[in-house]
Amino acid sequence: MEKRLLLLLPIFALFHPLPSATSQSVIGVNYGQVADNLPPLSVTVNLLQSTTISKLRIYGADAAVIQSFAGTSISLVIGVSNADVASLASDPNAAAGWAAANVFPYVNSSSISIVTVGNEALNSGDSSLASNLLPAMQNLLYALSASTSVSAVKVSTVHTMDVLSQSDPPSSGAFHPDLVDTLKGILGFLRDSGSPFMINPYPYFAYRSDPRPETLAFCLFQSNPGRLDAGSKLTYSNMFDAQVDAVRSAVNALGFPEVEIVVAETGWPYKGDPDEVGATVDNAKAFVGNLVAHLRSLVGTPLMPGRSVDTFLFALYDEDLKPGPTSERSFGLYRADQTMNYDAGLVKSSSTSNATASPPQSNTTQQSPPATPAGLTQPVGWCGPGATLQAEAGGGSLEPAVQCFSAVGSRGAGTLGRLLSYVALTMSITRL
Repeated sequence: MEKRLLLLLPIFALFHPLPSATSQSVIGVNYGQVADNLPPLSVTVNLLQSTTISKLRIYGADAAVIQSFAGTSISLVIGVSNADVASLASDPNAAAGWAAANVFPYVNSSSISIVTVGNEALNSGDSSLASNLLPAMQNLLYALSASTSVSAVKVSTVHTMDVLSQSDPPSSGAFHPDLVDTLKGILGFLRDSGSPFMINPYPYFAYRSDPRPETLAFCLFQSNPGRLDAGSKLTYSNMFDAQVDAVRSAVNALGFPEVEIVVAETGWPYKGDPDEVGATVDNAKAFVGNLVAHLRSLVGTPLMPGRSVDTFLFALYDEDLKPGPTSERSFGLYRADQTMNYDAGLVKSSSTSNATASPPQSNTTQQSPPATPAGLTQPVGWCGPGATLQAEAGGGSLEPAVQCFSAVGSRGAGTLGRLLSYVALTMSITRL
């Protein structure tokens, strides 16, 4: 009897999984440095090591930052500035020099996982960046391939949601026609090199475009009726999943379903100007805390169930020198003195979920639309005319992107199969 109980433990574990490092490894943070009051790097390293954050993205290749994280378990995403893209594209030697200066010296000490070539280049307003982006990425990858010790370093670039022309419903996600040829080339490069497509979705800007209570609940992962995607017949419980799946649909539509998606930035400001609706401490705490819980659950999105996309929160600190409205200087998880602007459940010694934030809604397969609440004459699902999914947080631009839709998706159906396999295995062993 005791032997059989021991053999049944794996079955129990299927339904009562132990905490896993995998659930933590999906969470990263952006470290912007447009500020004059940031703490010493040694303090920042200690701060990050006190959290469950395992990845750090910087917007350049600051040697001091890279060296500071040597010997830690925190992996780094570093970047080639937009100003350097043209030179890397036109001259392979320039790419080789960049790699020699910014990657090779750290291969035995710091963990660099991705190099991003340019930041939001396709929506920068500089047409030359678009034509130079892919050649620069190709030259840099070739330069990195000169050393087998950095063969695991990926090369990618980061996009705003403005690369999409269509996103509602998520299953209809599509890129702007004038960007399709460029993005086909980039996606082919990412597929062949095993690198991710990196995107910056911000549910905050969707709510600003449609500041209804039901939209806020949808953006903050709070209780809501769910929003049906009539195309996929999946229902969405939160805006983040809808935005990510709109990108997934657009990438798939061009023929690249194998390319992984990484969220390079997302966040919510805790403070704003009087006309910046939704920028409050409570909302920022709810969004980030519930997003962290959602990512840790590994439930995934309706189109990508069973695993969470790697997601970099914006941002580690407030950046007091950033131009634009107050919200641009108010995305930090921490103040410069390392005190929290709010507790998002990221500290190792605290609970892994925010006690005051609503738990994220579980994704469940929906074969029919959710019931229309009393008093409404049309299905739930639209954020309102002219709403936008997001706009750039880093540069302060609030140009309309794509219409705000979102609908609670299906989870993977592999648990029963695994259970039956364990039962069969257990029965065969106990007969021995």
